[in-house]
Amino acid sequence: MNNKNQNRNRNRKLSQNPRGKFQGNQRNQGNQRFQRNQGNQRNQRNSRNQGNQGNQRFIKRKKENLGFQGKKRKSGGFKGGSTVIIEPHRHDGVYIARGKEDSLATRNMNVGESVYGEKRISVQQTEQEKIEYRLWNPFRSKLAAAILGGVDNIWIKPGCKLLYLGAASGTTVSHCSDIVGPDGIVYAVEFSKRSGRDLITVANKRKNIIPIIEDARHPLKYRMICSMVDVIFADIAQPDQARIVIHNAEQYLKNGGHFIISIKANCIDSTISPEAVFAGEIDKLKEANLKPKEQVTLEPYERDHAVVIGTYRPIRKKN
Repeated sequence: MNNKNQNRNRNRKLSQNPRGKFQGNQRNQGNQRFQRNQGNQRNQRNSRNQGNQGNQRFIKRKKENLGFQGKKRKSGGFKGGSTVIIEPHRHDGVYIARGKEDSLATRNMNVGESVYGEKRISVQQTEQEKIEYRLWNPFRSKLAAAILGGVDNIWIKPGCKLLYLGAASGTTVSHCSDIVGPDGIVYAVEFSKRSGRDLITVANKRKNIIPIIEDARHPLKYRMICSMVDVIFADIAQPDQARIVIHNAEQYLKNGGHFIISIKANCIDSTISPEAVFAGEIDKLKEANLKPKEQVTLEPYERDHAVVIGTYRPIRKKN
């Protein structure tokens, strides 16, 4: 009898077993939390992927509206089979490529070579002569953005001498080289050694570019290399960029020559409005006998940027 009672009590305890029931509930709750976490992570990944796809579609649509495709093609030209017409722009040495998307272009001095992966268009002039044009991307060149912004005159034309301050890797410098042609010359000043190596690589293939790896704040350091020039273009994004342009103009820009300065408002003073920064820089130029003639903002290609174009020591016309 005692053994039967003991077995009955043991079976009753096992059937109730509150501890085992609690462990089973814990296990179920853990599984539910794990499934919820997996679901949350899956939803987060999906939302991130959708956001990235949306951003990519927006950027692609924006570039397509402005005449540029995001992908590079190995051929370096327009889509196969498309008809492209090259027309001269009102600025000498600049062209318009009219096709499915209209784009700025310059005539390539170094046929068959791209500088920064830009597309190229070949035009068969005669049986033996082939002319090649390079598309000019305004998202990577402030001078191209200023042209599309409607500046009246860039003063950079075939045969002129140009002093380019802030040449970087030579993206815009290469297009200026195309514009001035074999009879012109581009003195490209860059302080960064890393960008200077890329600039020298570009200059080795273009005989009208003279690279100068020096600080533009000290123009006397390259006085034995640079001669008097017709135009100064400055894209240096420094707080004292107006002073840098003034010192280089006093040293190298001839009377009646012209200057083009790209002003980045945030690099000068980010606490006031860009318009106030632009006005302050223009006042500094006026005090040094650099007379601004026109100003254009670079939207939508660059934010809080403006290009100011003017004349240095204007020559008075005799009556």
